[in-house]
Amino acid sequence: MTHTSSPDLLVLHAVRVSGFADDTAVSRRTGVDPDTVGELLPDFEAYGWVTHAAFGGTGGWSLTERGRDEDTRKLARELAEAGAQDAVEQAHKAFETLNGRLVRACTDWQLRPTEGNRLAPNDHGDPAWDAQVLKELTSLGEELTKLVHGLAGTLARFGGYDERFAAALTRARAGEGQWVAGVGVPSCHAVWMELHEDLLSTLGLTRGADQGSR
Repeated sequence: MTHTSSPDLLVLHAVRVSGFADDTAVSRRTGVDPDTVGELLPDFEAYGWVTHAAFGGTGGWSLTERGRDEDTRKLARELAEAGAQDAVEQAHKAFETLNGRLVRACTDWQLRPTEGNRLAPNDHGDPAWDAQVLKELTSLGEELTKLVHGLAGTLARFGGYDERFAAALTRARAGEGQWVAGVGVPSCHAVWMELHEDLLSTLGLTRGADQGSR
């Protein structure tokens, strides 16, 4: 039976995985209604779990060390209650086998080696090169869908990563190249790395502790 996470875990964990997010982004990501998000985040700030920052006309929340510790406790308790340890471990192993391919694809999107410079930037003047990268990302998206659907059958909060990856890939295919590995948008790479952080944090691991970490 699929386990549904509590709103407080969903909201706190969304801030952790996102790194920095405003109320709207947290609500959209978690499915928790905006009013509840607007009540929980100030409470979390009072507990010392999150901090709010504003700059350049934008603002958002980020996790504190105390908040990271609290999120880790909540995740461990949920993992035990849901009996999901084996499922998440298996998903993490499957993810590791795909992670290197994703990193190579994103590197190939950013770099196009030449005879004199193996680190030459990709000017996207070779349609066949870029098409091969997009083909690989499409294949990875199909594998991601299988992985995410299996996970979401145990822990519902893992649902949606495949849809977000597919949405980014659709925009990349339409000519918006920043949606492959760009910063500041939910690109294919950004969505992938958020799932990586989600798997690691759920299992109580740190980035770099697994062989597939990048």
